[in-house]
Amino acid sequence: MEEDLVKANNASADAVSGVAANLSRKKATPPQPTKKLVIKLAKGQAKLPPNFEEDTWATVKSAINAIFLKQPNPSDEEKLYQAVSNLCLYKMAGTLYQRIEQECEAHISSTLQSLVGQSPDLVVFLSLVEKCWQDLCAQMLMIRGIALYLDRTYVKQTPNVLSLWDMGLQLFRKHLSLCPEVEHKTVTGLLRLIDRERYGEAIDRTLLNHLLKMFTALGIYADSFERPFLECTSEFYAAEGAKFMQQSDVPDYLKHVELRLHEEHERCFIYLDASTRKPLVATAEKQLLERHIAAILDKGFSMLMDGDRVEDLQRMYTLFLRVNALESLRQALSLYIRGTGQGIVMDEEKDKDMVSSLLDFKASLDRIWEESFAKNEAFSNTIKDAFEHLINLRQNRPAELIAKFVDEKLRAGNKGTSEEELEGTLDKVLVLFRFIQGKDVFEAFYKKDLAKRLLLGKSASIDAEKSMISKLKTECGSQFTNKLEGMFKDIELSKEINDSFKQSSQARTKLLLA
Repeated sequence: MEEDLVKANNASADAVSGVAANLSRKKATPPQPTKKLVIKLAKGQAKLPPNFEEDTWATVKSAINAIFLKQPNPSDEEKLYQAVSNLCLYKMAGTLYQRIEQECEAHISSTLQSLVGQSPDLVVFLSLVEKCWQDLCAQMLMIRGIALYLDRTYVKQTPNVLSLWDMGLQLFRKHLSLCPEVEHKTVTGLLRLIDRERYGEAIDRTLLNHLLKMFTALGIYADSFERPFLECTSEFYAAEGAKFMQQSDVPDYLKHVELRLHEEHERCFIYLDASTRKPLVATAEKQLLERHIAAILDKGFSMLMDGDRVEDLQRMYTLFLRVNALESLRQALSLYIRGTGQGIVMDEEKDKDMVSSLLDFKASLDRIWEESFAKNEAFSNTIKDAFEHLINLRQNRPAELIAKFVDEKLRAGNKGTSEEELEGTLDKVLVLFRFIQGKDVFEAFYKKDLAKRLLLGKSASIDAEKSMISKLKTECGSQFTNKLEGMFKDIELSKEINDSFKQSSQARTKLLLA
């Protein structure tokens, strides 16, 4: 058959060569009268040998069977490629495609059926499924290699016809669904392996990766694997969250949640499909965090705040941010400040230390706000609102104590304090001053204490005194500090009068002596 085709092709080539030779000879002879050259082409194609299609298909089929049986191929690749090309050129591509599909389907069906009832050991069974899949991929690539001409011509030119690769995937998907035991056992095995890994066992991640890529390639990942996987994940973390909340303190629980979320992220990069990351992490966050927000705050927030546990509070803030629970954290902060601050402000026996205690408390909150709460503006406003509430719990008493605290700091007896430290303390006190609603009470006490310091010469620094008044003027306006500034002018005027009197007295004394 092939010899006849070669003879026909050779005859055509000889005819074309003869025409070319004649034309060449005519160019070499002297010019002659012009004659028309007429070339008559033979009508019709070379006649095909009997049983051409069946014999050629037998060659291709033998090669496909050898590929599936992992046996040496009886024909070389070039001969097989030419055989497929000939069938396509002689308009037999449709039948060839159907026959290749039938051979592939028979083999795939047989292979998947052979997995039914295989090893009860899930890891061994998963390895068998992986081997089956890897073999099919390699086999379909080899079949596509010998039938590449079919793939590039007939398949591309014919609507609704799958490429040989996609046809192989479709057949595998079809017969996997016809073997529900195999599919169910595969999914169960995958879920068991992931559970084991969550419990700390080392597993074959490469095996998981290959099988999940198989599910993705077959287009069954979402329905066959992802849905049951997310359900199992939800159950796993619901149980673990409840157990760990009872057994662990809040810092350890938050560290555990942080670790678990990192592990789930890692799974997505190593063997899960990228599309699973968002629903997977959301499932873990819901069971480990959202369900326990109130319990976490009730059990550990005050303890962390009391201990200035900046790192643990930062972890809490970051995790709560992930599940949109910052409002719950902000409310807990407000309650904590009001509760702790009330103990400072309302304890009359500790009035002497009230202002310094409030300053220390505010400094601690500011540090936590900056380092743990990411300088969140809503949290800053919460701190301000809570402090304003605290400062005004006892009406005028805090205003009086703040004025006395400033008096103590500005007195000459306050040794061991540098100008920078004094300035810093005054700035902090000014923050408390802003929260006072009855600023006139503060003004009255401050004015009285300032007068004593100035009249008795007890002020530590006139510059510090003026700096404080300048700060108050910035906060409350010139009307608030007019009288205070007037006191300085009176003192300066008095000093000038005294100096003048002393000078005149000394002059009179000299005159009398003279």
